[in-house]
Amino acid sequence: MNEDHPWRGNWPARMYERVRELGYDSLTAFAEARPTATLVELANALGKGDIAGVQVFQGLVEEAEKSHRLTRLVRSQFVRELSEGLPNGWPPVLDDESRMEVALVLGSWSGFTPFTHEQRVSQASDALLAHPPPPGWRPLGPDDELLRTLLPDDEA
Repeated sequence: MNEDHPWRGNWPARMYERVRELGYDSLTAFAEARPTATLVELANALGKGDIAGVQVFQGLVEEAEKSHRLTRLVRSQFVRELSEGLPNGWPPVLDDESRMEVALVLGSWSGFTPFTHEQRVSQASDALLAHPPPPGWRPLGPDDELLRTLLPDDEA
């Protein structure tokens, strides 16, 4: 249809049509079925070259705002970023190399954080660095206990 041109045409309609074709009633339900998939992986599952990861994120933000679940989305994005950047989980020691890897994960997470949650994500990132989680910690979804402690559901 729009191969290699994800911004052409009515991409939101195209994206939601694909979500429904896959049997989901929302983009959120589709993404939550793949909690560790990157935004690019989610986009590719909806149409490689036809949907972009940033479009998926935009749709997820819109749905989260409507359902008052933006904090849950922010936690979900942390799971996605950590799964990609630290596939073996939190490093056992924060030496120079692992500190850089953690910084990249936290920076990517911050980059995909809506303005309303930037301060909370910054505080959560600082808390993770000041008091690192157990080695190998790798939340598999937004309901991880430690993650919920860092970012409770009260909406900003």
